[in-house]
Amino acid sequence: MNTKHIEKIIPPPAPHMVGDGFRVHNFFPGGNISNRRMSPFFLLDYNAKIDFAPKDEPRGVGVHPHRGFETVTIAYHGSVAHHDSTGNSGVIGQGDVQWMTAGSGVLHKEYHEENYSKKGGPFQMVQLWVNLPAKHKMTTPKYQAISGNTIPKYALQENGGTIEVIAGEYKDIRGIASTFSPIHLYNVHLQPGTSADIRFSENYNTGLLVVQGSIIVNNSGNAPLDHFVLFENKGEEIQITATEESIVLVLSGEPINEPIAAYGPFLMNTHAELQQAYDDFNHGKFGYLE
Repeated sequence: MNTKHIEKIIPPPAPHMVGDGFRVHNFFPGGNISNRRMSPFFLLDYNAKIDFAPKDEPRGVGVHPHRGFETVTIAYHGSVAHHDSTGNSGVIGQGDVQWMTAGSGVLHKEYHEENYSKKGGPFQMVQLWVNLPAKHKMTTPKYQAISGNTIPKYALQENGGTIEVIAGEYKDIRGIASTFSPIHLYNVHLQPGTSADIRFSENYNTGLLVVQGSIIVNNSGNAPLDHFVLFENKGEEIQITATEESIVLVLSGEPINEPIAAYGPFLMNTHAELQQAYDDFNHGKFGYLE
């Protein structure tokens, strides 16, 4: 077995609030993982499962700009609504994915969906920032609304679980999301004592997040709930074994080996491009959103 060895298992960093609606653990670019180590994934904010009290006025994040990358929000509990300046809007609930390509620039806001906000209850989300290659950074913004029941699934043997293929492919199952560079993104659902075998190219940056339960990786590494497993860029094969009913977010992608210039809500290649983004934003070129 050409095993992809574990580099380190990382506990959740101290949480912080994004707006008043998202209590997140930032695994990268922070949490001892550099902004290149998981390229093309630039950021992973994880809202571990918490309970929000009922509130008439929805919590969330107000209007803010983005340029040069994509945001991918994966809902495990709770419900989130969003609007952007191109006219896109939507709601995602448990099992759904919101994949927004900011590209040349959008204004965006996201907040707890009204009915969920009034009832309160469990809330658990992941948001990824996926870098765009230089040739696509100024692509036209778009939005992929992905309902959980449309995500292709691979059934493991003996009712051991399923692998939801959000992007990329697993065996003969192709993911539903379109991407600008090679990316694999799965939700692996495992019953206690069952395993899933996964293979990625040796040079791909690869990690996994334990969203529910706990797992053993490659028969050696114990990864508890809310921990992130970072793999070395050696070997290709990973085995995940659940010690209890578990959900594991798996992400792997071909690195984008280009300069990075990042500041605030913009992810570009040069400081001049960052300055241009701020100038465009300040001159209203990202549109209008209340």
